[in-house]
Amino acid sequence: MQILKDIPVSSPPASAPAKDVVNDGFFPDISLASMREAMRLDATVTDARLRPAIIAAMASTNQLLAGWQQAQRAAGWNTLAAVPAVQLDGESLNLALYRRAVYSFAKADLFEGHRDIDTTASSLTDRKSMDWMDLAPEVQRRNAHWAVNDILGRPHATVELI
Repeated sequence: MQILKDIPVSSPPASAPAKDVVNDGFFPDISLASMREAMRLDATVTDARLRPAIIAAMASTNQLLAGWQQAQRAAGWNTLAAVPAVQLDGESLNLALYRRAVYSFAKADLFEGHRDIDTTASSLTDRKSMDWMDLAPEVQRRNAHWAVNDILGRPHATVELI
């Protein structure tokens, strides 16, 4: 048996890091890589799927905070980072809460999109997993709304008339 030597082996080209999703100037841009790490998203969620989910999440979060944002700008604060807030881990708590809201809205959107994969429960353990998948988007939306409420200084309780 002959051993093949000196055959060039090509490795796949390194992909360029995904560009941040640029926000409106007041709210921060969102890094795809940071969201992947924070929300435990693997390569099954491509950048092509993640970017639109983040854009939609930013739009929702920005809309929920629009009135508050106008009040902050009127008070002379031109960015979320400049708005006076508690500092945790070297940054404004408002920035952390904003990212949490966007990440959570985006992950809820992605969870719902993953339902198109075969999700037939074949055992009791699988059934529990399926039950969790049914609730996961709502848990993420709850987290997003709580983060927005924290920025607004509102309680977490949400009451709706049925």
